[in-house]
Amino acid sequence: MTASKSSLHLENKWDAAAAENMSEPEKLLYRSNLLGSDKRITNYGGGNTSAKVMQKDPLSGDLVEVLWVKGSGGDVGSIKMDGFSTLYMDKLNALRSIYRGVEFEDEMVGYLPHCTFNLNPRAASIDTPLHAYVPQKHVDHMHPDAIIAIAAAKDSKALTQQIFGDSIGWLPWKKPGYELGLWLSNFCEKNPDAKGVVLESHGLFTWADDAKNCYELTLEVIQKAMDWFEAETAGKDAFGGALHKSLSADERRATAARLMPAIRGFVSGQQNMVGHFTDSDAVLEFVNAKDMERLAALGTSCPDHFLRTKICPLVVDFDPAKPDVDATIEGLEAAVAEYRKGYQAYYDRCKKDDSPAIRDPNAVVYLIPGVGMITFAKDKATARISGEFYLNAINVMRGADAVSEYQGLPEQEAFDIEYWLLEEAKLQRMPAPKSMAGRVALITGGAGGIGAATAERYLREGACVMLADIDDAALAETFEGLSCKYSADVVRTVNMNVTDETAVANAYSTIAAEFGGVDILVSNAGIASSAPIEETSLDLWNKNMAILSTGYFLVSREAFKLFKVQDMGGSVVFVASKNGLAASPNASAYCTAKASEIHLARCLALEGATLGVRVNVVNPDAVLKGSKIWQGEWLDQRAGTYGTDKDGLEEMYRERSMLKRSVLPEDIAEAAYFFASDLSAKSTGNIINVDAGNKEAFTR
Repeated sequence: MTASKSSLHLENKWDAAAAENMSEPEKLLYRSNLLGSDKRITNYGGGNTSAKVMQKDPLSGDLVEVLWVKGSGGDVGSIKMDGFSTLYMDKLNALRSIYRGVEFEDEMVGYLPHCTFNLNPRAASIDTPLHAYVPQKHVDHMHPDAIIAIAAAKDSKALTQQIFGDSIGWLPWKKPGYELGLWLSNFCEKNPDAKGVVLESHGLFTWADDAKNCYELTLEVIQKAMDWFEAETAGKDAFGGALHKSLSADERRATAARLMPAIRGFVSGQQNMVGHFTDSDAVLEFVNAKDMERLAALGTSCPDHFLRTKICPLVVDFDPAKPDVDATIEGLEAAVAEYRKGYQAYYDRCKKDDSPAIRDPNAVVYLIPGVGMITFAKDKATARISGEFYLNAINVMRGADAVSEYQGLPEQEAFDIEYWLLEEAKLQRMPAPKSMAGRVALITGGAGGIGAATAERYLREGACVMLADIDDAALAETFEGLSCKYSADVVRTVNMNVTDETAVANAYSTIAAEFGGVDILVSNAGIASSAPIEETSLDLWNKNMAILSTGYFLVSREAFKLFKVQDMGGSVVFVASKNGLAASPNASAYCTAKASEIHLARCLALEGATLGVRVNVVNPDAVLKGSKIWQGEWLDQRAGTYGTDKDGLEEMYRERSMLKRSVLPEDIAEAAYFFASDLSAKSTGNIINVDAGNKEAFTR
């Protein structure tokens, strides 16, 4: 732990003026958001906060004491008022009389809805009794790395006493639940002057009778632990010192981009997984250390950590001093299989008669010496957050092993948390995954009307999307709109000229490092030109062929390379044109290049079939809205060809169609969704015309 004083200091962000006129529930929300805004205080989704408030009963009109506590599954940093459960304190106290003992403590969760105040639909969390049975009005339960480093140390109790004296107590490990709530109640009764307690292998509880005082106490206790670790670890090598040296940043990313598609293919048997790569200084310090493998094998300690990361990671066999990525990839399949075998053995050793069925046995966290950490999960946000949790675990190991001896949870205790029936019930309540969950798409021409509309259609169904274009300004604008609507986790951009082999290869390396691989290619980059044949220059002809034919070849070739590495199938969608089937006057270069696209798709459908890769074509016509090819000369040229202006051209296209309707980018996106989704799982080599009807473009 070698951070500077400034980086270790926790800022008191409480604004007395802002809080002055807040109600007690509003102060609870304010306090919660402040605490959750700093990941040194608690991890994403970790910990909870509460306040006991006097409120009018909606039936009797009497003032009653109500417990406001963070509801199940919430995050204190982003919680809103509707994220808190509200429960009658007198009913929570009445639960003591019906408690049948630790063997039956899980049944107490079923009684919590009977304690609900004001018909609040927010489900109460398993930690509700811990907050209810602390006598003080305000309670914070946080998961700071510095405190968990104490809690996960072999001599945790002695360290707690050494650092805090009698002001902060200590309780041995106990699975969260009703029994632990009674333990905490008993501690408070016997230690009325205590300000909090460290829970072994778990976290920190602090309490006070005022919201501001509780917030400041929480900061004070965590800061004291951080300062103590800084003093105790000064000059000490973390994790036994360095064993490996890191590759350069570019080499690390390139190595991750090679490894991630291979790993993704091995671990996506049950569902498509999405990857996240991290090579922060803290991660590199750990993966390069002498003691990394010993500590990694011990597993994580805090329940929040291993629920996100599994009990331990997979250490990838890679020597940064003699980097051989090909050899590492060759050994990955056996390493992944061995991890699955070990996880199955762990499940078989620990399972009980009523344990849920074994879940995905693949590792979540992959540690690569000299390179960094890769995490895989069912979606990008979960993969990223899993990496953040393992970083928390690294920080805990660093501190605990420096001042004592780090210890993970006993295996059976870890299993009982991971396969807890209450945790299983929570998983079963989660909504079904969207139709493209876990899928990753690369869309060329991604900043144009059709590209952006297709990206939005895929994002709406749970996919991750990489937008490729040569227009940086348009890319930035499209990214801003889509990331605000669907989150920055699931949208990336890359400047890519489809005619440049190196640029195309780099784009696929980027998508591999960002998401772990690719499942869908939408080849949509476009250009349009209009000129009589005698006025069509060789440059104009070559430009059309370079972008619309060669470009489609280059992006498809790189996609196929990744598809083969992943061995998961895939889908290629070419956005061609009605003009690929139906000739148009004064557009020979454009029409010929579009016809080339369609035939290339047929060829690729033949090659891709044995790989499970489907290749299909969408043929738009006259999509004027949002399309960059209808700007400037092309618009003027086509209007001139038909003797009209822009408004007249749109009307002319509409009237010449059989259905007399305009074709919009969203219409093309719907067809691109159909071909990329499982709705068309048995279709390849096909063409959908989205042109409002044009008999010259009929495929048969």
